[in-house]
Amino acid sequence: LQARGQAELKRAIELLKLSLSLEAEAATADGALASLQARLDAVRQALQQLGVRKLEVTSPSTWTRSPELKKPALTTASLQVSGELAPAQLQRLIRQVGSLPGVRLSPVDPRAQTSGDAASRARLLKAAYGDALGQAKTIAAAIGLHQLRPLEVEVDGGGGAPIRMRASMAYPDSAPFDPAELPEPVDRLSLLVRFCAR
Repeated sequence: LQARGQAELKRAIELLKLSLSLEAEAATADGALASLQARLDAVRQALQQLGVRKLEVTSPSTWTRSPELKKPALTTASLQVSGELAPAQLQRLIRQVGSLPGVRLSPVDPRAQTSGDAASRARLLKAAYGDALGQAKTIAAAIGLHQLRPLEVEVDGGGGAPIRMRASMAYPDSAPFDPAELPEPVDRLSLLVRFCAR
């Protein structure tokens, strides 16, 4: 007899993992790269003012768009920027960084405190096994069996999906982007238990 148990656990947001793309265009590759470098400097300064941690910047890539009717050929230069911010900086990230020229915000990924990972997994394992055991008991009773002995456990784990945030210009009297409204990180775990039923 086998049964699959599942469990999930919401955890408090410790930090935000940010990611953004940065682009610039010009008539030549050299011009596009120079413009991209200037825009990167502005993004870097804005993020540093927000207390960004683990800032990473990829090397740039370029591509040239062929000339079209009434449109000259243009070269686009782009790169990716990532880092970590405190949740309280969400509003400033979107308003101050997201509104900079060439910036396109990508998923904001709320992260839980890593020091609680082991305890979280232990709780998930216990809850998922209890779920599987409860189902197995119900099935066993339905077919006239009453004793269960676990033979094998297969564990699968997973996490929550990133929350996509789109940068937009907000008006001064608009309600701020509130980190408390972000879904909490969710740890998920499922396992398959095979029982000997008698």
